[in-house]
Amino acid sequence: MEDNVIVDSSFKAVINAPIDAINIPAWCFSLPDKEYQGCSPAHVAAGATTAPDGRRMSINVEVIGGTPMVQHYVEKLAEPHHLVLESVSDLFTAAGRTTMVVMWELSVTRIDDQRCEFTNHVRTWPTEEFNAYLDRQGIPFEVFRAQRQPFSLAHNAGETPLFAASLERHALRQAGGV
Repeated sequence: MEDNVIVDSSFKAVINAPIDAINIPAWCFSLPDKEYQGCSPAHVAAGATTAPDGRRMSINVEVIGGTPMVQHYVEKLAEPHHLVLESVSDLFTAAGRTTMVVMWELSVTRIDDQRCEFTNHVRTWPTEEFNAYLDRQGIPFEVFRAQRQPFSLAHNAGETPLFAASLERHALRQAGGV
């Protein structure tokens, strides 16, 4: 793990739909709020908009480890089977507001004609603002990282199979199978 990475977590789940039926960006940027909320008890809200440069954005609100976060995910790579989003996310803590960088990468690979494997990969890094936030409180980065990792890993592990099920429903609806 890089020295400045807070969390690097990746989990997988099976989608019972052909890979050609999967379009991750179409799913992500049309994900209904209730569907997003159903993918984790920590999910509060989701919506889609555009960045100032016209790229699509997914706005997600969730609470991880007791910390409310607003993620402003901007598409970096958008292909039917691979979506990379990056956010400078707002964190609202008891000690004040700060930011961190979150990279969210979603992909699928073919297992066979009727199934594919979904990967939900999340990485986070501190911003300069975040490092200053830790410094003001006298919290060493390593201590924060050690505290944050279990919450982030548990969150990603829990949402991955539910995101896969949501992607499966979306794929089958688009293919006329549901």
